[in-house]
Amino acid sequence: MQTATKKAPWHLWVVGVIAVLFNAIGVFDFVMGRIQGPAYMASAGMTPEQIAYYQQLPAWMMFVWALGVFAAFAASVLLLLRRRAAAPVFAVSLAAFLVSLLHTYVLTDGGAVMGQQMAITSTVIAVLLFLFCLYAWWGSKRLILR
Repeated sequence: MQTATKKAPWHLWVVGVIAVLFNAIGVFDFVMGRIQGPAYMASAGMTPEQIAYYQQLPAWMMFVWALGVFAAFAASVLLLLRRRAAAPVFAVSLAAFLVSLLHTYVLTDGGAVMGQQMAITSTVIAVLLFLFCLYAWWGSKRLILR
């Protein structure tokens, strides 16, 4: 087994910075939604029905949401720090996000409440989390991450 790591390629910094900035938005959105509640959500353009949906989320879904956004941000930082742990932490974040999608679009009427724009946004988030996870896994295999 090789233990030497390669020099960090330029694309690690590009992907890492994009991941940190993108996932910081998720953390900001979660924290502001918890601190300012409906006022923040309304200022973000949510309808009263969408705000009510988020206000009525069960506690376990709030945990899943928090796990997803904070794990994604932590994984992004781990990626910039060139740590192999970035891949499994991104995987945890992606799994949490997929659970939230299952809750929203299968177990409840959240999909109808959130509308097409949120479905598009959710698709973009899922694809980006998958790509970040894949990149971190690839970086681990290529010994870019240690």
